[in-house]
Amino acid sequence: MASDTKSTLKPSIDAGPDLGVLRTVMAADRTLMAWIRTSLSMLSFGYTIYKVLQEIRELGSVPIHEEAPRNAGILLTVSGTVALVMGVAEYGVTLRLLRHSYPFRLARPSLIMSILLACAGVVLSVGIITRAL
Repeated sequence: MASDTKSTLKPSIDAGPDLGVLRTVMAADRTLMAWIRTSLSMLSFGYTIYKVLQEIRELGSVPIHEEAPRNAGILLTVSGTVALVMGVAEYGVTLRLLRHSYPFRLARPSLIMSILLACAGVVLSVGIITRAL
């Protein structure tokens, strides 16, 4: 009889969130944010190089091949966009694996920002290719 009262008096522990999974999700968020920073640096540097080389070529002070500004800009902006897409793909795989252990929402702020930045990278690359910028 004494053992029955001990088991009923034992406090029930509410199973909270799986902290290991939450830490892994936060680490994946930080990794994606690093991809975002790298991509943003490549995109902005690509556009800057494109405009600077274009101005130098137009001034005629330094002989620069006609396609050099465009090619440099395209290389860096496309590389930045591809890097971000690779980061998003890696992030998606990680989150898909973690969702089997613990449910959480996929609409995470870092994912939303990376998708917006990838779209901006595509627009910037197309603008440089078509010389619209």
